[in-house]
Amino acid sequence: MTLLDRIGRLIRANLNELLRRAEDPEKILEQALLDMKEALKEAREQVAAALAEGKRLEREVESHEKEAALWEEKAKEALKAGREDLAKEALRRRKRALDLAEGFKGQLAEHKALTERLMTQLKALEAKIDEAEARKKLLLARKKGVEAAEAVRRMESRLEGHPALEAFEEMEARILALEDRHEALKALDGQDLEKALAALSGEMELEEELLRLKRELGQG
Repeated sequence: MTLLDRIGRLIRANLNELLRRAEDPEKILEQALLDMKEALKEAREQVAAALAEGKRLEREVESHEKEAALWEEKAKEALKAGREDLAKEALRRRKRALDLAEGFKGQLAEHKALTERLMTQLKALEAKIDEAEARKKLLLARKKGVEAAEAVRRMESRLEGHPALEAFEEMEARILALEDRHEALKALDGQDLEKALAALSGEMELEEELLRLKRELGQG
């Protein structure tokens, strides 16, 4: 099982528990990110340990190669001294040191491949966390938008057919009726005034005609 597989199982277990308890979506997203960041911390520790182990294996290879070189020098010195027996023993020890160096080289090669896989998984996890952070912001923004729309819908539902609004509409209808009546009375009052003025004008004309006739008859 890879590091990401193991981390994925852990995160799914935590999230399934939150979903089972019907937790708030924001809390679920926060927990998911916390789990991923905790997994990232663990992954970095594993990579650091793998890199340290790689350094140790490199030192083992270097140490045994140096040891082999020393035994070769001793074999040469033994030959110069005419001691072939000692030279053979030195060469045997040289071969053993070289065999160990080769063995550690094999382990080092395998370990480097493992470390590279761990590094790849670590980078993938870091990328997933960055993506999750961005998606979390988007999802929370959408959640707030839905909540705001729902709040408006509930408010509109409460206001629709509300007695207070009906009272305002009734009062508006009454005021409009009063305004119409007032305008009608004003119009009637204007007509009455015009009639009175017309009657007064007629009376004055009659008086003038009466005076004219009296003057003609010499009564004025």
